[in-house]
Amino acid sequence: MPGSELVVQIRGLKKSFGANRVLDGVDLDVHKGEVVVVIGPSGSGKTTLLRCINLLETYDEGSIRVDGVEVGFRDSGGSVRKHRHDRELAGIRADIGMVFQQFNLFPHLTARENVMLGLRKVRGRSVLEAKQIAEQWLDRVGLSDKFASLPGQLSGGQQQRVGIARAVAMGPKVLLLDEITSALDPELVGEVLNVVQELARDGMTMIVVTHEMTFARDVATRILFMDGGRIQVEGTPRNVLSGTNHERLKAFLARIEMKHH
Repeated sequence: MPGSELVVQIRGLKKSFGANRVLDGVDLDVHKGEVVVVIGPSGSGKTTLLRCINLLETYDEGSIRVDGVEVGFRDSGGSVRKHRHDRELAGIRADIGMVFQQFNLFPHLTARENVMLGLRKVRGRSVLEAKQIAEQWLDRVGLSDKFASLPGQLSGGQQQRVGIARAVAMGPKVLLLDEITSALDPELVGEVLNVVQELARDGMTMIVVTHEMTFARDVATRILFMDGGRIQVEGTPRNVLSGTNHERLKAFLARIEMKHH
């Protein structure tokens, strides 16, 4: 059962790109060990929400705290918000793992070196420690025979599993997964989702954006349906995916159903 310890706390989050308001007042609490799955039509703000938590996008209004620390701004008394320096940010980001649609691996580094990089540069681990941690996690995601392979020698599913190993090796407080199977061939999706399910069982706190409804139902402690930059519905997988009491959610689920048949 998820603990009561608050890992992510979001209040009044707003973000616009030009005249387009992509996030329109999002409030969200994520507790330790929870797997929160975010669903919704494209353009509903799901990816932007993740990118704001990791500060790949700066947010316009509101607050995001990870483990009690405001992510984007230094807490300074008064109304003027000061952006954090890059160096401060690196430390905060290290606690927020992120796995993207595209694998974003360094093509000239082996699987092991890709995972070691952050451990060396950000966490300051020795070569030996970083190597041990990297191999342990690559083993966990089923790639013990691929330590020395370059990304170009790996399938999409294997590359994505290296991406997951790289993110979790840092020991993040929360792991953000953004449509991590959408660029994969259908037959490779399962091997990646299995890894995520194992992490969920181990109590990793996660926020997952996905279109895989079966996976959402199996792995989520809570599902949020976003539309128009807001969380419109939230609840248990069972309640949300029955979709009965909300017209836009119903329409969205029907469209997904049709795509998969």
